[in-house]
Amino acid sequence: MNLFREYFLYVFFMLNIVAFGQIERPKATPYTAESTFLHLKKKYPFIKPVNKTFPTTVARDENIIYTSFNGTNLMADVYYPSEIKVKKPAIILVHGGGWISGSKENQQIMAQQLAANGYVAMAINYSLSDAAKYPAAVHDIEKAVSWLKSNRKKYGNNTKIAILGASAGAQLATLVGVKKENKIDAIINIDGIVSFIHPEAEEGQYAAYWFGATKDQNIKLWTEASPLEYVSAKTPPTLFINSSQPRFHAGRDDMISKLAAYKIDYEVHEIKDSPHSFWLVEPWFDETLNYIVNFMNKLFK
Repeated sequence: MNLFREYFLYVFFMLNIVAFGQIERPKATPYTAESTFLHLKKKYPFIKPVNKTFPTTVARDENIIYTSFNGTNLMADVYYPSEIKVKKPAIILVHGGGWISGSKENQQIMAQQLAANGYVAMAINYSLSDAAKYPAAVHDIEKAVSWLKSNRKKYGNNTKIAILGASAGAQLATLVGVKKENKIDAIINIDGIVSFIHPEAEEGQYAAYWFGATKDQNIKLWTEASPLEYVSAKTPPTLFINSSQPRFHAGRDDMISKLAAYKIDYEVHEIKDSPHSFWLVEPWFDETLNYIVNFMNKLFK
């Protein structure tokens, strides 16, 4: 995108706000593994869809209602080792989609593979910005954490819980993870920003629609939703898996500096020449899975 077009879109966006007094809805398209593959295939002809058979060692409970918001049931899929001999750590997976699109189905295969590696994995839906503005999605995810903790006996998970998010889901997962009251034991951030107010941040209409206000209109909200603002000595170990697209690293290096200062364990893996949404296609799905499993095993096994 050239500078003239960027300036034109910004002016057009701001004029709509002034004229109509509200944030215009982005022209969001459905965000699925299938649509991502078709989009990326044009530039990366070597990629393949993720094609995994359901693991024989895994049991599942799908479309469970873990909470309700504004009359809407929010669903989750739980995958767990079918032969429970010892209690397993758990992980909650939060999908991406610009806070406006996407679903738990985007994280199903990843959750299944994590269960095959000995974890209780819960892929969730949450309130998207058409249904509810910030902070509804954050509260939904916190309720998912509470739900999973209260169902430990059924699924055989122990008290250790990690949280994983991709893209917008990574911002949400990281925000929930850094808030010490949620008592999360590990954060896995897959190509998601950790600050809306950092000089590197480029978030615009999608974020404004989610907040119901531009950054200039309500800097307090944009700051409040930035995980970087909460990093402390209580922040759990954190894994960053990033594309080669700088936009999605906003605030990451500053967060790494803070983690290092507090002597908190962290890892950073940047996949060379990769697009955003790399985790939804091969060959990058397997690479992403390996980074996650190795990190989790180091912490919990």
